[in-house]
Order: sequence, then C-alpha cells, then structure tokens
Amino acid sequence: MTSYIFRYFNVAGFGETSRLLLAASKVDWSDEKPEWPQEKPNQPFGRLPVLVERSADGSPDFVLSESATIERYIARTHGFLPMDPGEAAQQEQLRDRLNDVVIAFFTPNLVDASAREAKHAEFVGLLDRLFTVHSELLRKNGNNGHLFGTELSYADIATYAFLRMFLVNPMESLKQSPQLVKSKLTPELVKLAVTAEADPLLEAYVSKRGKVADAVQV
Repeated sequence: MTSYIFRYFNVAGFGETSRLLLAASKVDWSDEKPEWPQEKPNQPFGRLPVLVERSADGSPDFVLSESATIERYIARTHGFLPMDPGEAAQQEQLRDRLNDVVIAFFTPNLVDASAREAKHAEFVGLLDRLFTVHSELLRKNGNNGHLFGTELSYADIATYAFLRMFLVNPMESLKQSPQLVKSKLTPELVKLAVTAEADPLLEAYVSKRGKVADAVQV
C-alpha cells in the first residue's frame, strides 16, 4: 500500500489544503514538522511543503515540492479533480485565486509604512471579489454546499482550507484577520464550510483541529 509523508510547519498556511486532501483520501499518511532551518538543505528546493510518496514494493520514494503541485497531484490521484481538462481547470483557477488573496494579505507587512494602507485596501478588494465569485458559483450550483456537483471536490477543499487559515487558530500574523473575514462571509460560504465539516471524509480531521462553524458561531 502506498503511504505518504507530508512535511510542513506547524501552521495551516500553504499546507492545510494538502493535509485536508490526504485526510479525505483515507490514505496512510503522516504529518511531519521538520526542525527548521536545520532541515532546509535536505528538502528538494530548500523549502516547504514537501510530499513524500512511499510505495510498498520498495521502489524509490516519489518526492514533490511546491504547494499547488502537491495539492493537484493528490487531488488527481484520489479523484478530487475531474478527468476532463477544462472542468479541472475551472477548479484550479479558483485555488490560484485563493493564493493571490493570501499573498495580498501579507504584502502590507513587506512594504514601506506609507504604502501599507493602500496595500491593505487592495487585499480587502480582492477578498470581496473572491467571496462574490465563490458565492455566485455556489448559488449557481444549487447552494448545496459544493462549488461543483454534489460531492467534495478540490475546489471545495481549497476554499475550506482558506477559511480555516483565517478563522481557526490563526497564526500570530493572522490574529487581526478573523473579524474582517467573518464580516465578509456570505451564507453560501458558511454553508460550504459546514458541509465540508460534516462530510464523513473530513469529519475526523476537523473534529480534532477546530471548526469554522464554531468560529463563526453557526
């Protein structure tokens, strides 16, 4: 049987979508948190996350780096992305947009003080647009808690991971974000989170690590 090791820091960050995908895939996997920066030289590109796939037949480990690549590999391997390239691309673009918003959130901390207010406003604008687009897609899909179809998908999991990062035990640099994100949440996005947390594929994982539903008091 194939097993996996997922290496990342002890935060949600750019690793939570992969963790959720592994949990939902019901595979044998472990969550490894390397000593950093001591383990930096031992990673493929000197950075995290890293996924190690081990085969029971003794063949060499298959090792991947870069969060989006890892996510899509797991999603395709375990059926959370459609086989049709166009349908898959529709989900992948949503994930990439989530990443753009995360980067925009951290950008004000990387610029001169004079530019921070403008950069924060840019983040808020991107967040508003993101939530608008996702909510429209959820309504178009029947407001059943899924962005596409009737089962848990890569897009659902990535969106849910995004909400978790800001709302469930956020790391120190995100401590000021929960109120802002909660103020922008729509009923459709709350339903997506509640649906994901009730899904048997994720229920055990989220029950041990906190829920978005509790954070927004659903």
